[in-house]
Amino acid sequence: MTTDVLAAVSSLRGSRRRRHALVLGVLLVGALALGTLALTLGAAGLAPGRALAAVVGAGDATDVFVVQHLRLPRILAALLAGAALALAGALFQSTLRNPLASPDILGVSTGASLGAVWALLGLGVTGLSVAGFAFGGALLAAAAIWLLAWRRGLHSIRFVLVGVGVSYVCGAVLAWLMSRAEVREAQTALLWTIGSVADVRGTPLTILAVGVGVLGCAAAALARTHGPLALGDDNAAALGVRVHRARAAALLVAVSLVAVATAAAGPIAFVALVSPAIARRLLDDGGAALAASAAVGAVLVLTADVLGQHAVPTMSVPAGIVTGLIGAPYLLWLLSGRSDRRTSPA
Repeated sequence: MTTDVLAAVSSLRGSRRRRHALVLGVLLVGALALGTLALTLGAAGLAPGRALAAVVGAGDATDVFVVQHLRLPRILAALLAGAALALAGALFQSTLRNPLASPDILGVSTGASLGAVWALLGLGVTGLSVAGFAFGGALLAAAAIWLLAWRRGLHSIRFVLVGVGVSYVCGAVLAWLMSRAEVREAQTALLWTIGSVADVRGTPLTILAVGVGVLGCAAAALARTHGPLALGDDNAAALGVRVHRARAAALLVAVSLVAVATAAAGPIAFVALVSPAIARRLLDDGGAALAASAAVGAVLVLTADVLGQHAVPTMSVPAGIVTGLIGAPYLLWLLSGRSDRRTSPA
């Protein structure tokens, strides 16, 4: 009997690993196909062969300039920002066991936007320093939520409700700053309230890549605590997990991911909310699905950016607007109570 049970468990684990590998493989192929398509589209249209040759510096000098300096950085920024936001959303939702626990709703992204806009309109700061203020704004918003929600422990419902309140406060201050600004200044600051990967290149792109790499490794190291935490605080503690420390570490990594991504590309809406739910459905799993969530987020933001650039020939739309159009109906559906249980983390 014991042998049969062990065989069944081993078979189930093998099936899950194969499904994980298949989903990640399909998403990787999709990202590569979308990236290649994005390299070829634009005013200076390129054949796929020329575009791929230009990636490694071969071919015509004009092709190399267009690909390496204009299109490739934008593609990499979309992939990295999408992966960071989606991974942050998966950490929030898994740690707090709430499908609404997303930095969009909790006010972390709004705090980053407020930091950037305050730097631009209130202090007259420009350049890379604006990204630093965005990073600081996200951390301060998260710290405020943590302090206000803490009552001899961190309860997920209280955390979400406090986060919604902080989001409204940050949004109100943000609107006040925008209303006081001149039209030209407000247009410059507007991108920090929408989210776009159009101008992420050079040092900001390098910082984004390094930040996502380091924080992604940290999230992978914390992944082993998510299974016990999903069983409840008492059961997790019985299994040897230091609950408050594990939850604090996961949320700190999640907030840092949001801060890094938003400091580079602005608050790209709903990626952190939608991507983990899509990943869990693809895996048919109620777990954290960290790697799959990151892959879904990367593909989602790149798709949104390609659609925003080329879906309407005479108009270029930031990726944040496209993801908002995708995510808002999902949020309404989730709030309606019609979502399947598999969309919720265990």
